[in-house]
Amino acid sequence: MLQTGKPLGAQHATLVLIFFLACLSLETSAKDLRVVQGDNSIETYARGLLTLALSKLPEKYEVQQTIPSNSEERMVSMLIDNQLEVVWYATTNDLEERLLPIRIPIYRGLLGYRILMIKKGTQHKFDGIKTKEDLKRVSLGQGRFWADTNVLTANNLNVVKVLKYEGLFYMLDGDRFDAFPRGVHEPFAEMQRYPKLALDVEQNLLVSYTNPFYFFVNKNNHKLAQDIERGLRIAIEDGSYDKYFFNDPTVKDVINKANLKNRRIIHLDNPSLPKNTPLDDKSLWFDPYSIE
Repeated sequence: MLQTGKPLGAQHATLVLIFFLACLSLETSAKDLRVVQGDNSIETYARGLLTLALSKLPEKYEVQQTIPSNSEERMVSMLIDNQLEVVWYATTNDLEERLLPIRIPIYRGLLGYRILMIKKGTQHKFDGIKTKEDLKRVSLGQGRFWADTNVLTANNLNVVKVLKYEGLFYMLDGDRFDAFPRGVHEPFAEMQRYPKLALDVEQNLLVSYTNPFYFFVNKNNHKLAQDIERGLRIAIEDGSYDKYFFNDPTVKDVINKANLKNRRIIHLDNPSLPKNTPLDDKSLWFDPYSIE
């Protein structure tokens, strides 16, 4: 027999209340998602977008910056070993075989557009270029082991391969090649870092190939992948994804400086693009000609 000062009915009610509160606590406690630390523009943008997507869900998640930045291969290995929950990279067939991709491009494909850094006073070399065939007339500097380099060479363009990233700027200034293709968000800040070099941005061309950045999770974490995709699609539908994208400082900088809508696009094939890339879903992709 229970020896308490409460009637049996009151005890029962108390137990029910405790059980209810315990269940409620389990339902509302947030699940921690470990992601990489870092404050470069892509890391900051990706974490913010992930947080936005997860905020759309009844499930509770908390994005935790607990993992120091490391090489892509190291971060992928940590994800496979369940030492973190989410990474974000430009997709490849290899990544999609090893990890589970959420096939919504987090930058809406913006990072697949390239503008050319050139030497000051050489704009005339590019004024007559209108097609991929025309682009073969100029030489393009690239890192020897970059994924971009494989795309350019696969399209039979004239590529000068260089080992060191910093060397590309000095070689461009020294007329060792004609142009250095850069992501549309990159050349303006880069030129500020090398003020003594005679560098400029080519005015008319926009080189394009499909190069989506995705969120990736562990191959077995289907629930998390489904939740992230569901949150992203809700954000696309309610307009908050577009608001976040166009208010990102890097995107605003590109739109203000790169003059994308007035450039001539030259499309390149990306031979390593995974076959399941959602190319037909126009709601997922940035259109430079749609900028108002």
